[in-house]
Amino acid sequence: MTHSHLLKSAAICSLAIALIGCGGQSDVSAASTDTKPSPRAPGSVDPSIWPMAKSPVGLDAAMEARITELMSQMTLRHKVGQVIQADIGSITPEDIKTYPLGSILNGGNSAPNGDNRSPASAWVKLADEYYEASKEAYTGGVPFIPMIWGTDAVHGHNNIPGATVFPHNIGLGATRNPKLLGKIGAITAQEIRVGAQEWTFAPTIAVVRDDRWGRTYEGYSENPDVTASYAGELIRGIQGRPGSETWLKGKKVIATAKHFLGDGGTNQGRDQGDNLDTEEQLRDIHGAAYPVALDSGAQSVMISFSSWQGTKLHGHKGLITDVLKGRMGFDGFVVGDWNAHGQLDSCTNENCPDALHAGLDMYMAPDSWRGLFDNTLAQAESGELDLERLDDAVRRILRVKLRSGLFEAGKPSSRPGAAEYAVLRDPASKEVARQAVRESQVLLKNDGVLPINPAATVLVAGDGADNIGKQSGGWTLSWQGTGNKNSDFPGGSSFLDGIKRHVEKAGGSVIQADAQGIYMGNPTVAIVVFGEEPYAEFKGDIDNLAYKPGDDSDLALLKKYQAAGIPTVAVFLSGRPLWMNRELNASNAFVAAWLPGSEGGYAADLLFTDKDGKVSYDFKGTLPYSWPRTAIQTPLNYDDEDYDPLFAYGYGLSYSKPGKVGALPEEAGIELSAKNDSEFFKAGKAVFPWALVIGDPSGKTTVKTTKAASPAGVVSIVSADDGVQENIRTLSFDGTGKARFEVRGTPVDLSRQNTGDMAIYMRLRPEAGAENADVSLTLDCGKGCDPVQPLGKILGAVKAGEWTEVSVKLSCFAEGSSMEYVSAPFAVETADKVSFSISDIKLVANEGQAVCLD
Repeated sequence: MTHSHLLKSAAICSLAIALIGCGGQSDVSAASTDTKPSPRAPGSVDPSIWPMAKSPVGLDAAMEARITELMSQMTLRHKVGQVIQADIGSITPEDIKTYPLGSILNGGNSAPNGDNRSPASAWVKLADEYYEASKEAYTGGVPFIPMIWGTDAVHGHNNIPGATVFPHNIGLGATRNPKLLGKIGAITAQEIRVGAQEWTFAPTIAVVRDDRWGRTYEGYSENPDVTASYAGELIRGIQGRPGSETWLKGKKVIATAKHFLGDGGTNQGRDQGDNLDTEEQLRDIHGAAYPVALDSGAQSVMISFSSWQGTKLHGHKGLITDVLKGRMGFDGFVVGDWNAHGQLDSCTNENCPDALHAGLDMYMAPDSWRGLFDNTLAQAESGELDLERLDDAVRRILRVKLRSGLFEAGKPSSRPGAAEYAVLRDPASKEVARQAVRESQVLLKNDGVLPINPAATVLVAGDGADNIGKQSGGWTLSWQGTGNKNSDFPGGSSFLDGIKRHVEKAGGSVIQADAQGIYMGNPTVAIVVFGEEPYAEFKGDIDNLAYKPGDDSDLALLKKYQAAGIPTVAVFLSGRPLWMNRELNASNAFVAAWLPGSEGGYAADLLFTDKDGKVSYDFKGTLPYSWPRTAIQTPLNYDDEDYDPLFAYGYGLSYSKPGKVGALPEEAGIELSAKNDSEFFKAGKAVFPWALVIGDPSGKTTVKTTKAASPAGVVSIVSADDGVQENIRTLSFDGTGKARFEVRGTPVDLSRQNTGDMAIYMRLRPEAGAENADVSLTLDCGKGCDPVQPLGKILGAVKAGEWTEVSVKLSCFAEGSSMEYVSAPFAVETADKVSFSISDIKLVANEGQAVCLD
C-alpha cells in the first residue's frame, strides 16, 4: 500500500464518517511510492520496485549440508518424485511403492474411502498406509524421504465432520480483529493434526476487487490493509512462532500463502481470468500481504490459476523467480494449483517443463501425476529439463520437510496431536468460533425491531433457518459444500437452534414456518434466514450483483410478513455483497451474516436482549466490501474516484450507534423479471431456473450434489473434470431411465426462439456402451410437440472418450409457436446400459450448423 493510497483511504473515511467505521489501517507500505504505469512490455516486471522481505529463520548451514548429502544419494527418479503431488482420489498407497512422490493432497471432494463424511480416524489410518507404503519406494541406498500431505483447511479443518467450521474469510474481514485470526489459525492447525496431516493450503490472502468472482468469500476485504494486518497473525497461528521449538511441529502445521498473484482482480471477476492491473497496482493491492506472510515465516506459496496481463502465473518467471524468490527472498517452496500448469500454452497436464523452469517447485497434478512423472523423468534424463532448476526445487521441498521435523516425526498416527479426537469437541475452540460469528455480523438496517425481547412469540422462516450446510457455504466437507445435512455437523448450531436457545429459556415461544412460509399462531416478530446456495470457485462466478434474478421467493416471503404487519428481521447468508434493495425495503431490520459456519446459531446472541432487557452482545462487524447501489455497480471499491456505494466500506450499525435507512430505490439497472431461458447447463451445474433431475421407474431425484442416483439406482451421475475441476457431469444408465433439465417454477415461453430458428447446443462425450445404444433426446413443451430425436446416432458415431458438439433445431421438436410452455428443454432417455458426459447445454442461434437428428 503506497503512501498516496493510504492518504486516499483516509480521505474516504473522513468523507463518509457518518457511515463508515474505518478501522485497523496497517502501516504496511510498498517499496516505492511511484504509481505511474511501467513502460515495459505487458506482463514484464521490474523486481527493484517490489518490497523486500526476509525469512525469520534464514538458511541453516548444517541443514543445508544435510540436504546436499541427501540429494547426493537420490536418483533422478526420486528427485522428480519430490516435485509432483497427487490427489488421494487418484493414487493409492500401492502406487506409492513404485512412484516416490514427494506429496499427496486431498482435494475438495477427496477423502478416505471416497466418503466426504469419513471420521478423523479414517484419515489417520490412511495417512499411516501411505507412510508405510512410501518406504518401499526407497531402495538401493536411497534414504527414505517422508511424504507431506496437503489439505484445504480454509475455514477451519472443514474436511472432517465435527471439526470447527469457522466463518468464511469475508466474515472474518468484518471483525477487523487480527488477534482473533491468530487464534483461529492455531485451532485449525491443531484440528488438522488430529487427522495426521501436516500442511494446509491456507490462508488465502487475495484482495478481491470485483464481487462477481466466485471466490469473493475467500478474501478478507477489498482493502489490502485489512488482509496485510491478518496475514502475519494467521501464519504464526498456523505454523507457530519462527525459532520456537514448536514452529511447524507439534500441533502446528505448514501454512500456504495463496494465490500468487492477483487472482482477486481478474477482468470482470472471472475465475482463472486475466488481471489487467499495472505492475504497481499488482504490487500495492494484490501483493500487499505477501511480504508480511514471508516475514512471518510462511513456508509455501501457491501460484494462482489466473493470468497477469495475458501471461499465466504458473509460467511467469518474472513474478515467481525474480520477485517472490529473488526480491522477496522466499526460501520455502512454491506449489501449483489443481492441474493449473496444464493451462500454459506450451503444456498439457502431463507434460510441462516450462512451469518448473519458471520457478514452480511442486506440481499439483491430482489425476495427471503418473503421466507427468514419466514425462518429467524422461525430460530430466534427456537434458530438456534444467537439472539445476530441478535440484533447486528439490532442495526447497526438503528444506521445509526438515524444518517441520518430518524426517524424525515417525508414523503419522504417532505424531503429536494425531488421533486426539476429543480435540475436535474442545469447548474452547467452539467458543472462539462463536466469538468470530458474533463479531462478524453486520447490521445494515434497524428500524427499532432489534433487539428482540426473548419472551416474545418469534416466527422463524426461510430455507437458511435450520440449515448448517447452507450457513457454512462452499469448501465444507466437499468442494462445493452442497448436500450437507445438520447431522454432518455434530455439535453444530443452526440459526433456529440459536433462536430457540434464547426464546425458550426466557419463556417465549418459537413458531417455525413451513417451506412456503405458512405458519400457525400469532407471532409478534419474524426472523427470516435466507441467502445464496453453497458454491466454490468458478461455479460461483456471476454476471451481475442481483440476488437470484428471476426468483423472487425470498422477497415474497418478506413481503408476506410485511403485509401481515409482522415486524421482520432479515438475516442474509452470502459470500459477497449483493443488490438487495427490495429485500431491505421489505424488512424492518437486515443483517449481513455472511457464511458463519458450524457455530452460526450464535449469531442469534446479537438479536435478543437478556431476560432483563439488557443487550449482552452488540453488533461489532463492519463491511469488508462496499455494498452496491445497483446490480451492475461492479467493480466497486473504497478507493474508486467516483465512489458511490449504497453502504460504504466500513459501514455497520449497532445498538450503541444506530442509524436510519430510508426507502431505497428498486431500480436494479438490469431486467430482473426475465428468467434465464438460454443456458441450461454450464460449469458442471444446472443454471437457474433449471434443475437437473434423474429418474427411473421408481421415481426421480433432483441432483444437488456432486454424486447422485435415481431412486432405484438405475441412473447415476458424478462430477468429472475436463481441464477445469468438476466442470462436466457423467451420466450412467443401467436400464430404463431418464435425465432432464426441469424448470423450477412456471414453464418458460420459447415460442419466439423457435420461430427465430434457434437450436439446442450440446457438448457430449460417449464413455461406454454408446456405440449400439438407443438414446432418445426429448423436449417437454406440452401439447403439439413431437419430442423424440435419436441422440444415439450422434453418440454411437463418436469414439469413446472424445468430445462432439451438436446443435439440434428447436423446430425439430415442434413447428411454429408451439413452445409457450417448455418445462424441460433437454431430456435424454434410454433402456440400454450406456454412459456419457455432458458439458455446455444452451440455446444458440442457428447459423447453418443446426440439424435434425431423424
